[in-house]
Amino acid sequence: MNTVGRSCSSRLFKLLSAQTASNVPRVFNRSQCYKAVNRRAITEIKNLRRDLPNEGTDRRTLPETLHARIRATGPITVATYMREVLLNPTAGYYSTKDHVFGSSGDFITAPEIGQIFGELIAVWCINELQKFNYDGEIQLVELGPGKGTLMQDMLRVFERFGLSKDRISVHLVEMSPHLQRVQGDRLCNGQVLRTAADQHEPYVQQGSTSSGVAVRWYTDIVEVPKQFSIVIANEFFDALPVNIFCKDPAEASAPWKEVLVDIDVKQTEPAFRFIQSTKATPYSVVFGKRFNEKGSLLQDRNRVEISFEMEQIAQSLAVRMDAYGGFGLVIDYGHEGNKMDTFRSFKQHKLHDPLQDPGSADLTVDVDFGLLKHFLEQDGKAFTLGPVGQGAFLEAMQGTERLKSLLNVTTDEKYRHMLSDGYDVLTNPDKMGERFKLLSIFPASLKNFLLTSNKVAGFQTKESNQ
Repeated sequence: MNTVGRSCSSRLFKLLSAQTASNVPRVFNRSQCYKAVNRRAITEIKNLRRDLPNEGTDRRTLPETLHARIRATGPITVATYMREVLLNPTAGYYSTKDHVFGSSGDFITAPEIGQIFGELIAVWCINELQKFNYDGEIQLVELGPGKGTLMQDMLRVFERFGLSKDRISVHLVEMSPHLQRVQGDRLCNGQVLRTAADQHEPYVQQGSTSSGVAVRWYTDIVEVPKQFSIVIANEFFDALPVNIFCKDPAEASAPWKEVLVDIDVKQTEPAFRFIQSTKATPYSVVFGKRFNEKGSLLQDRNRVEISFEMEQIAQSLAVRMDAYGGFGLVIDYGHEGNKMDTFRSFKQHKLHDPLQDPGSADLTVDVDFGLLKHFLEQDGKAFTLGPVGQGAFLEAMQGTERLKSLLNVTTDEKYRHMLSDGYDVLTNPDKMGERFKLLSIFPASLKNFLLTSNKVAGFQTKESNQ
């Protein structure tokens, strides 16, 4: 780590190791149930209801609704299926399920495992911010904030480094009205104001933290004000709807065909099955034209899971950083183009048939970091470093030292084991350490400077090692 990074981390350890005025150690209790699958559901749906839907007269279940739609219009894309299952306003997974996180839910995210994760992400942000020589207002933008735990941990560190309400504001991009309320309870003690449907504001909810930091919620990244931003996407891209394409590996020039969801006519109750399109679909034609000549990107795969919404969001981030400044960090489980079939479902921390009882379980896909990097950099507006393994990143950010510091301020053996076990889950290569990866994003104009003059904390490059 460079000198700036070491100095920043040293200050963190000194500040955060100190006890509060009441002599209570600054250790935050978290649940420890973990499954190496997660999500963050956000998509670009227009005209989203600003409040939770009321019960209507349509009593059909989601399987019945999907069954009727397919019977009327034909098989649907996997992306359409995912969008309905996750975000249907009256029956979708994230719209109706009260507990999706923790031991009582279907998964748990890294911030829920321990405070070290959020603290070190904040240290990384502060370290990189110093390289910009920027002293204006800063927007902390998080895509898919979950329960608000990561932002809560980050704000605690930002404020201890003197970045208070006068310089920072929080902007959360979240589709689920239920999760918006959960986040409001955590970050603003429940003191939030919903935007009325007749008000023409880009945000759907607003409030402020106990220290006065303004917090606003949006349903789309494009609605966040265009200013200098630090963007965090922790387990966000893995739940964006994907289209799936496949082709015959025996034929080099075989056309791409799309995987679709159809009715399973052998079952009496609404049931579904995967089929392969017999002819070209609009999406398969577009995919073939755009990617057939990109052999290195597809790495000779005969099956590809691609999110066109991920491309739209990546391009929006690149344009934003190029025009207004800022940087970002993506944390997710994924691969660099070496996997072909990762679409799956989880329920109560166990694998679940993604076509069974839609709406009752999470749907997820490993993030293709090769495609994500391509989408971010394809217009020459953004530059990325990584991905790197989560374990290596946290160690580079002096995670072990931070763990020791926290252990030194508590004598409660239960907490000590919780901290140690949690950090092991985050960094162990057999747990989250290798499976989860981080990708940093900067304006393309900083590429030469970052590669030749400064190491980006946690991200080693060939140029910086020479």
